[in-house]
Amino acid sequence: MTINCKGDLIDFSEPKIMGIVNLTPDSFYAPSRCSSSHALLKYIERMLDQGADFIDIGACSTRPGAQSITIQDELARLSEPLSLILKIFPQARISVDTFHSRVAEFALEKGAQLINDVSGGNPAIWEIIAKYQVPYILTHSQGWLQNEQRNVKYENIILQINRFFSEKIAGLNALGINDIILDPGIGFGKSLQENFHILRHLPLIGFGEYPLLIGLSRKSMFSKLIDISPDESLNATSIGHTLALMQGIQLLRVHDVKEAKECVKIFMTYQRIQ
Repeated sequence: MTINCKGDLIDFSEPKIMGIVNLTPDSFYAPSRCSSSHALLKYIERMLDQGADFIDIGACSTRPGAQSITIQDELARLSEPLSLILKIFPQARISVDTFHSRVAEFALEKGAQLINDVSGGNPAIWEIIAKYQVPYILTHSQGWLQNEQRNVKYENIILQINRFFSEKIAGLNALGINDIILDPGIGFGKSLQENFHILRHLPLIGFGEYPLLIGLSRKSMFSKLIDISPDESLNATSIGHTLALMQGIQLLRVHDVKEAKECVKIFMTYQRIQ
């Protein structure tokens, strides 16, 4: 299972790590926010040194209840930091987390290598992906972020996620887009029980042709369950990552690269034992 990332073939036979960088003032986990160029570069340098395979940069908060911002504001937040990151870390694989096609095209023009689209599949972004032929992360969600936590009902969540992916992948393939990563959208319009149901049944999600990404890091499914804050949820997150690895996940999107990398190393060693 591979993706072509600007000529670099990424093999997911060993799970990969994507480090989270937030250029927002209101992301739910404060240490992932970078408020100065110096802090940003040190933060990314540490993630890369710890073994991050990708860096995912977001300039618009996607947490439930986050205040919406304009495309111009998102571009203003992203422009200078992205240029600096690409200059200082030219070998890094940079993903940009957005649901706006203008932001996606801006990022790819600058030199970003992936787009992480949390909108649930924005066809306007698909046109940009087809133009630049870069990998695309397709996230399962039911509509725009401000409303998606409200009145979402699932009768069979795994079946509905797979049906969603099947329809979207057909549209992507029709545009010549084949380097696709699937994200079942933990926390996007799902209850605590539904999030754990997804985690428990990861092998049933997707179709065995595309890498599967999961974003569990410090999320409320842990903090609400055991009554802790995101700051206190590293141990719970590592347990979640281990469970996801045991269910066959290929890509972990994380705040804590070192600890996630340790989970992968322990899991791979365990897997190889006869």
